Parts: sequence; C-alpha cells; structure tokens
Amino acid sequence: MHRMRAAAAFLLLLLAFACPAAAHSNRPVASGSGLGFPSASHGELLVLSAYRAEILALARSVVETDPDFRRLMNYAAIEFSYCGWGLAPGAISDESSPFNECSHAYLSAERALLLHMRGMPSVADRAGELASRIDADMVQHGASLIGCVYSGEGFNTADFVTPHWENIWTHAPSAVTAGAAIVFGVVLSAACLVPWPVMRRRMKSS
Repeated sequence: MHRMRAAAAFLLLLLAFACPAAAHSNRPVASGSGLGFPSASHGELLVLSAYRAEILALARSVVETDPDFRRLMNYAAIEFSYCGWGLAPGAISDESSPFNECSHAYLSAERALLLHMRGMPSVADRAGELASRIDADMVQHGASLIGCVYSGEGFNTADFVTPHWENIWTHAPSAVTAGAAIVFGVVLSAACLVPWPVMRRRMKSS
C-alpha cells in the first residue's frame, strides 16, 4: 500500500509541474515589503550564468551577514528551485522559454548579491575583483545591448516568480521534456505498483 501511495504522489507531482498552475501566479504582485533590485538584460543573463558558481561560493564564505544579504541569498535559492534548478532546456538562452522570466529573477538576485558583497569587509576585495571580471566579460560580449521582454523588469525579494506553466506545451523543448518526465513517471509508478518478486520472475522468464 505504501508503494501505491508513493507512486500516486509522484504522478501528482509531475502533473502539477507539467500543467498550468492557476493558483500560483508567475507574475508577482507589486509589494512594498522586501528588497527591490533591477533585472539583468538578456545578454547579461548569459554571462552571469557562467559565473554563478563563483558568486555563490563567495557568498558562502562570508563571515558577517546582514538582512539584505540574507534576503538576496534566500530569494535566489528559492527562485532557482522554482525555476527547475536550471535544468529546463533553453531557460536562459531562449526568451520564449516558460522558464526565462524566473531565470532572470534568480540570476538578477545573484548579481545584486555580488554587488552587495562589495561592501562586506570579509569578502569586499574578492567581490570587487569578481564583479570587475564579470563586467569586462559583459563589455567584451556587448551583453548590455542584448535585451528581451524581461530585461526592463524589476524584482523584489518579497515577490517570487514561477515559470509560465501555461506555455509549457507551446514551447517545443519544454513540451518534449515534460512529456518525457510524465512517461518516466508512469513507468516508475508502474514499477512501484508491481511487487519486486513478481517483477523479478517476469524478468527471468523474459
């Protein structure tokens, strides 16, 4: 019975992520609380993604923290999970991806986090050096000139952005991935529902 419940829960989770989520809006309502920060342009997003690991490693080495640091760090982590942990195809590079807006959210938060760390004594020098390298890379690639529909958007740590679930099936790479996830879920659920001794006998007989 516990296998059946686990399989059913897994399928429901897959369906929840593959279908439109009407109850949880992907467009945040403007909030007066939290910390506001600007969105990175589309070109800047592509450069920032290459430095994401370095920014987070630096943030984890901070000795002292403050409320703004914690807000940005927490927001970026939650948005990254909302955005499928960066696994959705074309989430950063493809403006039409249902995951592009939430990618703007977590990478813009991490950029704001880096800029904030320039004023934190324990990492100020390293944050400044990293920010300079990223800035030079952006200039080299003309990143600030490459915009998209979300480039002028602002974000707030009190307002989370979820993917555009309603567009999953009209974005081919996302539709293929979602379809494969559902098939995998069905197969895994079926495997969970069949007792292991029965499955082993069937495997031996085949």
